[in-house]
Parts: sequence; C-alpha cells; structure tokens
Amino acid sequence: MSDARGENPCQACGACCAYSANWPRFSTEDDAALDLIPPELVNAQGSGMRCDGDRCAALQGRIGVATACTIYAARPEVCRTCLPGDAECAMARRKFGLTVPA
Repeated sequence: MSDARGENPCQACGACCAYSANWPRFSTEDDAALDLIPPELVNAQGSGMRCDGDRCAALQGRIGVATACTIYAARPEVCRTCLPGDAECAMARRKFGLTVPA
C-alpha cells in the first residue's frame, strides 16, 4: 500500500517493529530463510528477532518519523504479513499515538 504521494507509509511509521518484544517471532520460516538473518539480530532463544525493550534490533530511525528495516529482504514472515491499516498495524500505531492509515 502507498500513500497519496506513492510512498510506503511504513517508512514513516515503524510502530509494528517496536510494539512488543514478542512480535518479531519466527513461525513459518525455513532454515534457509533464518540463515539470512544475522545471528546478532536473533534473540537468545532463537525464536525471533532480538529486541531492545520492545523495539526490534533491526529497526533504524524514529517511530512515526522515518524508519527502515536493516534486513528488509530477509525479515521474518510476521513482519511481511503486517500490512498498513490492518488490525496489527492499527494496534501498534495506537500505542504510539499515530493515526491509522485508511
């Protein structure tokens, strides 16, 4: 989904990547996909992304301003399925006081 200017609203948000330390978990990824994620970004249990507090360690930038995923091409499936304006997006954006995209 793009905004009116053709930009991805996620790049000005990042709320889903800082919502919960339990959110960036691994679920359906195969071993080859997991091998693409740098080991320093995987949590101690090997069950998901390492987080600093609730924020995914792969997230750069400022929530609600400008963000980027440092492993975008190799990000976990849970990150791929959270879409602008869906229930998970809305929940994360509300945590940070951001409006939900239409």
